[in-house]
Amino acid sequence: MKKMSIIIVIVFLLLVIIYGLVGNYFYNYALNAKQEKDFLEGNPHLKKSVNVSGEVLAADKVKNAEFVSQHPPNTLSIRSFDNLQLTGYEYRNQETNHKWSIVVHGYNGRASGMTKYIRHFYEKGYSVVAPDLRGHGNSEGNYIGMGWHDRKDILLWIQEILKKDPQAEIALFGISMGGATVMMTSGEELPANVKVIVEDCGYSSVMDEFTYQLKDLFHLPKFPVMNAGNTITKLRAGYDLNEASAVKQVAKSKTPMLFIHGDADAFVPFEMLDEVYNAAHVEKEKLIVPGAGHGEAEQIDSKKYWHTVWGFVEKYIPSSL
Repeated sequence: MKKMSIIIVIVFLLLVIIYGLVGNYFYNYALNAKQEKDFLEGNPHLKKSVNVSGEVLAADKVKNAEFVSQHPPNTLSIRSFDNLQLTGYEYRNQETNHKWSIVVHGYNGRASGMTKYIRHFYEKGYSVVAPDLRGHGNSEGNYIGMGWHDRKDILLWIQEILKKDPQAEIALFGISMGGATVMMTSGEELPANVKVIVEDCGYSSVMDEFTYQLKDLFHLPKFPVMNAGNTITKLRAGYDLNEASAVKQVAKSKTPMLFIHGDADAFVPFEMLDEVYNAAHVEKEKLIVPGAGHGEAEQIDSKKYWHTVWGFVEKYIPSSL
């Protein structure tokens, strides 16, 4: 009997160790900001679509470089709720209005990668704040927030704008993880200054996105791998993957929202669009771009993209141009 008890204890300890090792592996793989995200390289779901014109990309590159040279940003910094120094970039427009946007990058990205979107808002007379999310770019942080802790950071960036301009009319805009971030922000108590939100290819929830990626990349089931990963995430990053839901946050939102997704997106599955769209009980629209993969909607049909964005945004922040 004693021998059996020892065996049971040893087996239990081995299972606990394996559980911890599995959880740490997937935490480091997906959420450790200091570890290279090699799985993004060569990922077939992130490969440029044949529908994306090389000439368009080249032209954008030139326009973006010209914009940055003509409008170098001011560097801003704030302290997060957990005492991280976060960096943002302010493109202050000389237009005498109170229009502002916060433009949010995606997973493993940084603010400087959002120049095209910053440029479009700026050219419409907006002053723009583009933050490096925690664990990205020049912002501090050892983990990737996946939009959940980032939503609290966006609230601070909103307050930073209101310190400069109490009459600000603010649009939130984000792509991929940035899209999820602005959706998660939408469920918080936002000041009336936040007039409209645009999200492009954000995921329905962190757990759903990671479960999808786990099956796609490793052919592994949700249980027990995601359970282990979630346990380690709670210990090392301080948040629960099950809580980090854009669907739940959007359901609480009071802010008009435009949802954008490409129907060929296989990185953040196209099906997630209807999950977040149907959860919203606000004035809303959705734009589906045929043939667009992940984050490609603007590149595939730029004219329709911006026509739809401005057609929606200007209902709530009228154009002064």
